[in-house]
Parts: sequence; C-alpha cells; structure tokens
Amino acid sequence: MVTSGPADARPPHIPVLLRPLLQAVSPVHGIWIDGTFGAGGYARGLLEAGADQVIGIDRDPLALEMAAGWSATYGQRLRLVAGTFSDLDTVADGPVDGVVLDLGVSSMQLDQAERGFSFLKDGPLDMRMSQSGDSAADLVNTASEEVLADILYLYGEERASRRIARAIVAARGEARIETTLRLAEIVARCLPRPKPGQSHPATRSFQAIRIAVNAEFEELAEGLMAAERALRPGGMLAVVTFHSLEDRVVKRFLQLRSGGEAQSNRYAPANSPDKPRFQLVTRRAVGPDDEELAENPRARSAKLRVAQRTDAPAGQVDPAALGVPLLQRKGRR
Repeated sequence: MVTSGPADARPPHIPVLLRPLLQAVSPVHGIWIDGTFGAGGYARGLLEAGADQVIGIDRDPLALEMAAGWSATYGQRLRLVAGTFSDLDTVADGPVDGVVLDLGVSSMQLDQAERGFSFLKDGPLDMRMSQSGDSAADLVNTASEEVLADILYLYGEERASRRIARAIVAARGEARIETTLRLAEIVARCLPRPKPGQSHPATRSFQAIRIAVNAEFEELAEGLMAAERALRPGGMLAVVTFHSLEDRVVKRFLQLRSGGEAQSNRYAPANSPDKPRFQLVTRRAVGPDDEELAENPRARSAKLRVAQRTDAPAGQVDPAALGVPLLQRKGRR
C-alpha cells in the first residue's frame, strides 16, 4: 500500500467494507471522487492504496470542518468540496478513474445527539445532513397525516404507517414534537414491544423521516447518473448501501446500465437495448466477513456493489425505472 500522512491521524469512523472495496477496484490509481466523504475513511483508504488524488464531497459542513485537522497532510492529493454527490460530475476537470458512494447516515452523525438522527439519545428533532432547510421537526409537525403515512410506508417499509401517522398528528395537536425521544415514544406506543434481538420499534420510522428530510432517493438516482457521466472508460463505481431500499435502487441501476434488463413480456416487441454503460464486477452484493463484523458491528447490514464503466456514451435513466419510491407531494395541512 502507498501511504501518505501520519498513521496516528486516523479518523474515528471505521469505513465499512473498505477491504473488499479496495480488492474489487484494484489496482487503485488516478483521480477518484468520494461522493460521501464523511469522516474520510474511504478517501484515506483510496489514497493509501495508490490513488493520485481523491476529491471528497460532503453536504455536511461538520464533516469538512472535522477533516481540517488531518486533510492538509495529503496536500494536493486530497481536495474537499462542499456539496451533494448528485453534482459529482462537475467537480473534476475531466473524466475520473473511480467513484465511491457510502449511502445513508454516518456514524459521526448518529453519535451526536444534537444532530437528531438517533432515537437512542435525546436531542432536537433535526436530521438535516446539510444543516439547512426544513428539519425533521418541521416535517412531522406540518405534513398531513396522509403524507406522513406515505413517507413511513414508502421510505421505511413500515406496515403500521397509518397508525403511526395518526398518532403523530394527535400528539402534535397537544404540543409540538421537538425531540427525538418524544417522537420515538409516540412511535413505540403504536407497535408491539420488541423481542430480544429485535430492532427498536422506531427504527423504520426514523429511517423514513430522515430519507424524506434529505431527499435521499432523489439524490441517489441523480448521483448514480452523475457517476456514469463522470467516469472514464474503465473507471470504477463502488456503492455501499445499508438498507434494502437503497440496495434495490443501486442493483436495478447497474442491471439496466449493464444490459441486464430482461424482456418482461414475451408477446411484446423485442427490446433493442443500448450498448451497456457498465460491466458488473460484483455479480452479487458483497457483505462483511466475520472479521469485519467483529471489528465493526454496524457493518452487519452493509452491501457493496461494484461495476466498471464502458466506453458507451452516458445517458439518462427514469428514476421510476430504478424502483425509486416516489412520494406524491400532497402538500401540508
């Protein structure tokens, strides 16, 4: 491995599936974009594996602020950009050799109660990755019962979505819902007590609200298409997901863009598929091994998918074709 920068300046976050990611994209060289910089674990791994430069993008100002203490040790090899990964094709001067995306909320955000992502610690009901715009509190206190139910069902796959939405509307009628623990308690009262080993009753609801607040599915669809535009022929795309909805979208995108779309109706005219934009490197999603699970239990739900860019021109994909859960914005009350 190529190293640059002091080993004792490691960020506190443990990057999930870094070892299999580096193996899948080896040899690492050229210019890479880390579209979800976070605590910088993937960027550092890529630089130490041989990348000439990594451009790290994050919409969270705190992520870039926390990197100030160690990022300078890499000099021009690491460049940080404030923004969203849906615009990642605009940050480099030309085609890049790789793109890595680590989706969802970071450990750094979960561990800070004041960010409002976790139902395990009391804090303001925020959940904004960019720390700007409408917060989770704004959403749960102003969205109609119907919209709340749709968010919980589409983004959290919560079967009790209507019951929970009804309880949220009733509770906010008594007093505005401002904290994470109050929302978690409202949700928990709507569901059976979890058995040992089961997740907290509010897990799916918090996931759904976070996704809605940050427009994560819209960002994901646009980000995958931006990666297609940014990558040179032979460039690598690596995506790490943490729940089934995200993984389904990434899997569908790579299937469609690698020419894997099946003929759905044998009586319909045959499709004339475009030239594939990607070739699959991992045929199936890669999960953590026992060693990684022992080091980092948060990796248990992570999945990695990797594909290599072809020389076919980039194009657009209808988000509906990717299975993106599309919320019908029906307004607020």
